Amino acid sequence: MPILICPVCGLDLNADGKSMRCRSGHCYDIAKQGYVNLLMSNKASVKRHGDDRAMVRARTSFLEKGYYLPLLDCICEASLEHSGNTVDILDAGCGEGWYSAGVKKKLEQEGRICSLCGIDISREALIAFSKRVKNAALAVAGINALPIADSSCDLVLNVFAPNDDPEFYRVLRHGGILIRAVPAEDHLFGLKKAVYDKPYLNNKPEYSPEGFTLLKKTAVRRLCVIDNKEDINSLFMMTPYYYKTGRDDQKKLLTLDRLETEFSFIVFIFQKN
Repeated sequence: MPILICPVCGLDLNADGKSMRCRSGHCYDIAKQGYVNLLMSNKASVKRHGDDRAMVRARTSFLEKGYYLPLLDCICEASLEHSGNTVDILDAGCGEGWYSAGVKKKLEQEGRICSLCGIDISREALIAFSKRVKNAALAVAGINALPIADSSCDLVLNVFAPNDDPEFYRVLRHGGILIRAVPAEDHLFGLKKAVYDKPYLNNKPEYSPEGFTLLKKTAVRRLCVIDNKEDINSLFMMTPYYYKTGRDDQKKLLTLDRLETEFSFIVFIFQKN
């Protein structure tokens, strides 16, 4: 299991009843849902406390319909190909855990022994994660200050989440694997055309973290027709566009019964040097 550490002094945290405590005496309560809050709220780079309940519910509903299964399959295949018999997994920016739960399931089906730790700044996301995977270690924390011990992970997943390459390097063991998935240029372009008068492409994904060797870069793309209003709404609500779009433009999408849009991703697979 990736080792949780105290965000104040950096010493290992160990379970002590309903709390986690380090040797220096710093103590953190374990919530009834099983996560521990290790977020240092005075960190200037932590601007908000993650996805809210509506966004988490929308994403959970949409992902469980299987629309993004090709992406999950790609991540699972890469994890299986580049992992050993024992795999300590860190999902950095884990959300509700749909991707890492799928990876863990796939690896265990192939006889691998896995542990899973999820880190996110959203309590709502971790509550949803706790319902999906019962034996994962979950902590509220920022990507820029992972409460994870040095060299305690074999695999870091970073899917549609902020990244901090030095932190990923620090927590991975020598030869460990980093899998990062990001939107491609035309991801959800059909959705944008339905909402905006002047839709725009995403920036071209470029990623080359220092201290890592690129093993593979894979494009995952499909054109999908969504003919269910609930799923269209869930897709919109799980994206940042929903919260950055004015009410009049929101109404354009929320009244649709049919949406044709691109699901387009880039998956980077790196190995720590």
